[in-house]
Formats: sequence, C-alpha cells, structure tokens
Amino acid sequence: MADETRHSRALDAEIITDSDQLARKEAFNTIEQFRAVADMVETFLQPERTFKLRPSHFLHLHRAALNGISAYAGNWRPSGIEIGKSKHKPPGAFEVPERIEELCDYVNDKWIEKSPIHLAAYVMWRLNWIHPFTDGNGRTSRAISYLVLCVRLKALLPGKLTIPEQIEQDRTPYYKALEAADNAWERGKIDLTAMKQLLAAMLAKQLHAVYEESETGGE
Repeated sequence: MADETRHSRALDAEIITDSDQLARKEAFNTIEQFRAVADMVETFLQPERTFKLRPSHFLHLHRAALNGISAYAGNWRPSGIEIGKSKHKPPGAFEVPERIEELCDYVNDKWIEKSPIHLAAYVMWRLNWIHPFTDGNGRTSRAISYLVLCVRLKALLPGKLTIPEQIEQDRTPYYKALEAADNAWERGKIDLTAMKQLLAAMLAKQLHAVYEESETGGE
C-alpha cells in the first residue's frame, strides 16, 4: 500500500533523531495525550464548570503529543508550513493566533445550535486547515475534536477503539474528508458533509463494540 500520509514540512528543532527511539516516544505520548483528553473531559463534566473552547486547550494537548520530541511542543509554529500530498496552503504564521481564536469563537457561539458531530467535524477540519504547529497537527486536531464531541455529549465515550484510533488505523477516508471540506471552503462554503459522515460512522463503530462486549460471555 502506498504511503498516503500528509506530512507537514516546516523548520523544526528535533530532539530525538533515532527512528526507533522516536517511535517509542510517539507511542508513549499518544497515550499521554489521550489521558490529557480524558482528564479535561472529566473536568468539564463537573456541574460547576462551563466549557469554553480556548487556545490554551490546543497548546496543552499539542504539548502532550510532542513533549520530548519537538522544541516547539505546546507552541504555535514560528514560520510558514507546507502539507505534503495536499493542495492546501495554510495561512502564514502571523495569522495563526487569530485563526485559532476564530475557531474557538465558532464552536463556542454554536455550542447549542450545532450538533455534537458537526462541532467535532468543524474542529478537526479547521485545525488542519490552519495547521498551527510545526508537527503534530493531525494528532492534535483529532484529540481536540474528540474532546469537543465528548463534552458536548456529556460523557467520556466508552469503547476500546476510539475515533482517533480508527483514523490512525486508516487515514485515507480522513484525508479525503479534509480535502472535501477544503474544496468547499475555496468556494466560500462550510460543507462538512464528508467529515460528519466519517465521524458518525466511526462513533457508531466505537459504541457498537461496547454493545458487542456486553453480549459476550455466559448468561
């Protein structure tokens, strides 16, 4: 199978150069990032807490993903960036903070008006469109999207194979959904149909696995 991964290309300060050591660290950080998401969900499900999506949430989850890997962990990229195998050109580095604020405003303003799947799809697409980090944009977009989905649904969703894990297993549908949203945006529209369909199907798969587990074993 050909490599379909969309690699970001930007000036970065690598901390780990050994490929095996890097792979181990990335695997460890993936677990740490998910734990960070779970902790945030539990915090914002407390009755006294009101959820508002903030730029600090992006930075926190990015730091978890790139800690010990990149000198820019938890920081916006300082320069321009290109996305391999994508026609999209992300905005300049100086635009990133404002674009992230706009993303947060959209989610917060439409928190009740839009469905959980719509909000999660918007975050996943828009963060990839902004591409605010030198590396780890995809991982952070999936983490933030899952955070929004869980908080909006008022539950840390059960299931061993979560939406972010399903995307990691096969990224091709995810990339196609991102491209469809990018193309719609170029025409001046927000059309997240493909991304919403993808996330809805993955959510159904995640929750169905829980049902199947509940039916396993003796009576």
